[in-house]
Amino acid sequence: MIDLYPPAEPYEEGLLEVGDGNLVHWETCGNPAGKPAVVLHGGPGQGCVPGMRRMFDPARYRVVLFDQRGCGRSTPHASDPATDLRHNTTEHLLSDMELLREHLGIERWLVTGGSWGTTLALAYAERFPERVTEIIVSSISTTSPSEIDWLYRGAGRFFPEEWARFRGDLSGDLVAAYARLMEDPDPHVRTEAARSWCAWEDTVLSLEPGATVHNGPIGEWELAFARIVTHYYSHAGWLEPGALIRDAGLLRDIPGVLIHGRRDLSCPVDTAWNLARAWPGSELLIDDDSGHHSSDVKRTWKLEALDRFASRGW
Repeated sequence: MIDLYPPAEPYEEGLLEVGDGNLVHWETCGNPAGKPAVVLHGGPGQGCVPGMRRMFDPARYRVVLFDQRGCGRSTPHASDPATDLRHNTTEHLLSDMELLREHLGIERWLVTGGSWGTTLALAYAERFPERVTEIIVSSISTTSPSEIDWLYRGAGRFFPEEWARFRGDLSGDLVAAYARLMEDPDPHVRTEAARSWCAWEDTVLSLEPGATVHNGPIGEWELAFARIVTHYYSHAGWLEPGALIRDAGLLRDIPGVLIHGRRDLSCPVDTAWNLARAWPGSELLIDDDSGHHSSDVKRTWKLEALDRFASRGW
């Protein structure tokens, strides 16, 4: 097991008003005078966890973590059916990042994220390249319709029995159907939909080392996650299909490290490969033995990239 930096506590945190009644929870840890870096969690709707802080040298980085709208410690929480998700879109999250950057007095920052966090990192950097010093992303996803179709239909070829349970009596667009179920007024319907959704997510990653299964009760985390991810994916992230890779040339002046596992059944490696081809100067690292989850190899590559970038100006 690779050694990460020691557990760290935030030296500052708060709730930022971002509009539409939303308060986004943020925290900063490490060195207040260090190189700024912002962490974009996955999901969408997973929220940040303390372990994310441990990838950064606390003497050299000023690390910013925030829970995206509706999840984690941000309010109102998407687990509450009364929470309106109309103002929870990729465009809103990009705006939230800029508001947070300005609130913290940061001119430019390193951007890092994984899975959905990759999508958000690319969308942000392509919109605001002048605000980004470097990018480190892993488990590469651009939330394109083809990627979503693969994850919730195509991957069923590997798990036909589990996918049949996931599909149930639903027809047509399964992601849109689950999004509707997560808005049902009956709490039992929402709970069972979240249970089925999380079970399928676990199934797709079940062949990886260290895979876990949601065996416990369905709580606020699962309800918020299932509701937010189906909301975003039923709209393909409100992104033009293929745009993030098409516009990767806008990142030519931003050093980038792309980290991916060849055995990632959730996000097949061709997306990472196509992104690297379209992003001049980016570095693609593929671990033949890793999947979607983190691994010692992938963590080592990220630590090395962060160590290298810590010495660059900002």
